[in-house]
Amino acid sequence: MPRAARAISDNGIYHIMLRGINRQTIFEDDKDIERLIETVKRYKSISKYELYAYCIMSNHVHFLIKENEEPVPTSIKRISSSYVFWYNKKYERCGHLFQERFKSEVIENDDYFLTVLRYIHQNPIKAGIVKDISEYKWSSYNEYIGKTNIVDIDFVLKMFSSNRVSALTSFCEFNNQHNNDMCMENNEKNRISDNELRKHLMEIGIANLNELSQIEKCNRNEILKKLKTINGVTIRQLSRITGISKSVIERA
Repeated sequence: MPRAARAISDNGIYHIMLRGINRQTIFEDDKDIERLIETVKRYKSISKYELYAYCIMSNHVHFLIKENEEPVPTSIKRISSSYVFWYNKKYERCGHLFQERFKSEVIENDDYFLTVLRYIHQNPIKAGIVKDISEYKWSSYNEYIGKTNIVDIDFVLKMFSSNRVSALTSFCEFNNQHNNDMCMENNEKNRISDNELRKHLMEIGIANLNELSQIEKCNRNEILKKLKTINGVTIRQLSRITGISKSVIERA
């Protein structure tokens, strides 16, 4: 059955989510995230898109973006292809890194635009990584309240007030509001958070998740057995975080 065509936004604004294939980790360290940000910045000057918000998590990325001179799918393909080429070379791997088709939703009114903006900035809170969005280094929130790098902040701030000081105050209050925003993403809950699982991996000496799939089979299986005994962890979650297939983890 052919895939449904993407919805087209009348104003060119979209919420985009790029996810690692099988939900596996796509950023092993800060250098990886910095590389993606550099790539997004480089292609802004080529593709001429506007970026209003982003959040880079370990296995997925959110963008709130407006297309101008070229369609969003073309811009996203440029970004993802460039990053994957660099990532595969760095980690001596080959093949896909992102799911082949990114998720997208159209943004047709101001209210939903702001909801998506807040949803993106609160991703690290809802994932249990931080308690305050300003604590998370890899989202656009701090570009609004601090030094701007790749985000077009004026469009958003003017939605709150024509006065810059008032706009920033209202922006911060809005983005920190408790809410039940639901925007496109699959909201399945893990009994143990991904961040907690990564801490367990580090405690047993696996600092780089690529290491686990490359070590000798017997040693790898012993580690997988230990991980499966952690209260709250699931086979699916282990597969997503480590990049090792569910069947291999089940047999370990």
